[in-house]
Amino acid sequence: MADGASHSAPASGAALSRGGARTLALIGALALAPIVAAIVVYHYFPRHATTNYGTLLPTLAAPQIAGSRPDGAPFGLDELRGRWILLSGSATDCGVRCDKALYATRQARTMQGKDQDRIVRVWLVVADAMPAPALLAQHPDLVVARVARGALDRLPGGIGHWYVIDPLGNMVLRYPDDPDIRGVANDLTRLLKASRIG
Repeated sequence: MADGASHSAPASGAALSRGGARTLALIGALALAPIVAAIVVYHYFPRHATTNYGTLLPTLAAPQIAGSRPDGAPFGLDELRGRWILLSGSATDCGVRCDKALYATRQARTMQGKDQDRIVRVWLVVADAMPAPALLAQHPDLVVARVARGALDRLPGGIGHWYVIDPLGNMVLRYPDDPDIRGVANDLTRLLKASRIG
């Protein structure tokens, strides 16, 4: 009997030793898993350096631009402070390019749903004539004003771009004159979500 007991003791000790080694290896693997996962994600799923579609502008106050509305009433850009502004300046005869840009910004604003009223679109025209009534009828929410030809030279990038101005009156983003609807809409969504003003 004693001999049988003495033979089984070393065998069970070896089994315990193998079980302990397996447990230790499992704990080590669990500890290393997050590190390995992070390395894989970093190298094989890189993030883009920027998440905004528009060109981010350095902190800069929007210039004070004044003009007149289609009905002859005076217009000042600063009177819209407190809301997000989508601003563009161009000639009245910019044709299809203007049509596409106005449509893109209208759709991007509409895509904000209940927050769309926080955004106002402004089109400053630098010509003697105002845009055609048929065009303005397609954009009832659009603020249009006629300004002097040199009034838009102070905008970063000048005429022919769209800009986002924050409720405090700072220039935030610049877009090309043919902006991507989804890109503008995504930028506006992020700005409105992050902002408690305007």
